[in-house]
Amino acid sequence: MNRSDIKESPLEFNSPMNDHAPRILIVEDNRAMNRVVAVVLEQCGYEVTCEYDGESGWEATQQTKFDLIITDQQMPRLLGQALCERLRNTEEYKTVPILMLTAKGMELDLESLKKNLGINQIFAKPFSPVAIAQAVEQELAAV
Repeated sequence: MNRSDIKESPLEFNSPMNDHAPRILIVEDNRAMNRVVAVVLEQCGYEVTCEYDGESGWEATQQTKFDLIITDQQMPRLLGQALCERLRNTEEYKTVPILMLTAKGMELDLESLKKNLGINQIFAKPFSPVAIAQAVEQELAAV
């Protein structure tokens, strides 16, 4: 995918009811993948923050209120599953949509993760960044 593909995406940014673009946190240790997803979401009008390990992602959520979180499962310093557990145990993030990315789709009980951690959607790698953007739009529209 290149930037011209992103611009042709059917996604459009819908203005939120508050005074800022929806804030998305991406927590993914693969910097290239993190950046590709960030570029697609920025093209859709979202405000994107990137972190590269679970602990940094947790720290970011304590500094800024995000409208949606995208996290990898397998990361240094704090696994995505543990990050989701922490988030779901806070008032601020009990109901914030979470999307999980994983290369371990065949090894994880995805339905259990969704149910027990309140993960809205799980994407197995490799995935389409445009599909992630569509999921973000869908989840934010449902809030």
